[in-house]
Amino acid sequence: MDIESKLVAIFRSRSAGPFLFLGSGFSRRYLGLEDWKGLLSKFCVAGKPFEYYLSSANGSYPKVASLLAKDFNEYWWSASEYSQSVERFKSKIKDETSALRIEMCNYLSTLDQSLAKESDYADEVKLLANLNVDGVITTNWDMFIEQLFPEYKTYIGQEELLFSNPQEIGEIYKIHGCSTSSNSLVLTDSDYESFNQKNTYLAAKLITLFVEHPVVFIGYSISDENISSLLKAISGCIGRDNIEQLRKNLIFIQRLSEGEEPNVSDTYLTIDGIQIPLVLVKTNDFLPVYRAIHSTKRKIPARVLRYCKEQLYELVQSSEPEKKICVVDIDEIETKDDVEFLVGVGVAQQAFLGPSPVGYESISTNDLFEDLLHEEKGYDCEQILKHVAPRASKSTPNVPVFMYLQKLGINSEQSYKASEFSLDKVVFRDLKRLRMNSYAKPYFRNYRHMDMKQILAACTPENAAAYIPFLSLDKIDVELLHGFLIENEEKFDYEASSYASSFRKLAALYDRLKWGW
Repeated sequence: MDIESKLVAIFRSRSAGPFLFLGSGFSRRYLGLEDWKGLLSKFCVAGKPFEYYLSSANGSYPKVASLLAKDFNEYWWSASEYSQSVERFKSKIKDETSALRIEMCNYLSTLDQSLAKESDYADEVKLLANLNVDGVITTNWDMFIEQLFPEYKTYIGQEELLFSNPQEIGEIYKIHGCSTSSNSLVLTDSDYESFNQKNTYLAAKLITLFVEHPVVFIGYSISDENISSLLKAISGCIGRDNIEQLRKNLIFIQRLSEGEEPNVSDTYLTIDGIQIPLVLVKTNDFLPVYRAIHSTKRKIPARVLRYCKEQLYELVQSSEPEKKICVVDIDEIETKDDVEFLVGVGVAQQAFLGPSPVGYESISTNDLFEDLLHEEKGYDCEQILKHVAPRASKSTPNVPVFMYLQKLGINSEQSYKASEFSLDKVVFRDLKRLRMNSYAKPYFRNYRHMDMKQILAACTPENAAAYIPFLSLDKIDVELLHGFLIENEEKFDYEASSYASSFRKLAALYDRLKWGW
């Protein structure tokens, strides 16, 4: 069996979906981010080389960071190249490490998905962006993971994770901090000391995750201290006798040594005399790994399942839960408050409501989107608007109707109101409802100054589809949008894409801009 087949067999044998555990090698591969030495060396600007700090720290990189931070702090306050930064951030300085933390975060904020799209691994990034993994754990500080999975909820640092109620689905755990919060970075030796003191608590919080989910480690050496200390804490929690429960759940992806062939093997990692079973995958091509993860994807986006779990948790906690059953279309679920009470979640089948001529009963929303993009199906517009569109809009307002209205000569609100059609839910929909709230913050932080062409160049298609509705209408090039939708037409289908709702909303926007009034 090849790597992909072996991993598919492992993933399908587990009841829960995979988690990714991502290390610095992941950001190095896709963003070209420096390793520890390279990153610290960038800030050796006070006249002493990196090697000076390394020798003074007896080879300990966290200690190097502490020594470097002290010298950098002295330099930062008076250096002309940092004068603007000093003016902007001086009120946030807490101690002698703050300046280094701030400038590291400023540097990391310049690394984004546009670099990954232009890397040698663009095909891997394309597949990564569409994965529906249950969640991500990482020691990385950069924002690439949030850009890959912008609909996931992020927990920054140990404290936030320990004192929250994570649902273990649709979430990102940045256990070493994040570049959006300079004080959260686990950087110096004292940071690591504090982190390690709480490692047992973190392990206890994550223990069910490691026992129930396959966890795929990417960007770490198998002997990485960050990983071995966490696995040691987890094995301590579950006990030596139960350690075999982790078999097939810990999957390490390693690059090939020179002369090695790609392979998958069962092995053990020995930590303080405890043998922890793991699956070791050796390959330089990560596409088979991502394809294996993708092949076991759910139809339901992880973000929706998280909202459901959050709401169920609140119902259990509440002494007077409302006894409601509410049917909500997946496209419309943006917060846990949109899920009033969960009995079951699935991709709804289109029910046939009311009479329609033979041949039009089987037309689906997907067929209407296909007709919108290609205009070649030759449908009877009146039959679509009388029977197919009302049926489809019962479950979602993301239904293209303006093209058919326009072709019947209905090109204004007045002529629509005078018609016999009842499609108010779609026709009078506020265009702001086509925006996904979870994308608002990253859009305004990173892309509000870009036009549509620049967004398409900088972002993965999944991100671009969600960001375009935030643009002012005069910045949306309708023909460019049409071409983008055709290029990504397969992503309208929930079977093929975890981000189908973004593309359907964007197609509904195109219908309105191209054919509406």
